[in-house]
Amino acid sequence: MNTFFIRSVGALLMITAVAKVISACGSVRILESGDPILVIPFRYVLLIVGALELAVAFTCFFSKRVGLSAKLVAWLSTNFALYRLGLIWVGYQRPCSCLGLGNPTDVLHISPQTADTAMKIILAYLLIGSYASLFWLWRQRGKAEGRMMNDEVKPDKAP
Repeated sequence: MNTFFIRSVGALLMITAVAKVISACGSVRILESGDPILVIPFRYVLLIVGALELAVAFTCFFSKRVGLSAKLVAWLSTNFALYRLGLIWVGYQRPCSCLGLGNPTDVLHISPQTADTAMKIILAYLLIGSYASLFWLWRQRGKAEGRMMNDEVKPDKAP
């Protein structure tokens, strides 16, 4: 279960990262305007976040440490959720530019609102799945430690 989740997250992050990097290389005017939360041009936000997503995606694909991957996904998705809450707090009304501005949504023939809704669903999947995975791993570790402690307290059988 955890391995499937981690691999699927790697694929999703790879797709969204590529979309962000492609968008950042575009010529849409809004790329030069400042992000309402981070106050740097959207172009740099997309490049930075795309690079972070790629790093986490590669960890999901190539690390044998499922716990590390789950922690990174939880960290990244929590930051995405906090960013979205920040947008609400500052009264930003336009769809989130999470998937990018211009090119990817134009090529796919989907509206920015549809892309925004898709990104909210992906965010929920990342948040719920990563924290559920971390909880499951924590429970498994607790059970393993309990078994080890039970083995340590059992008296040796005399021959």
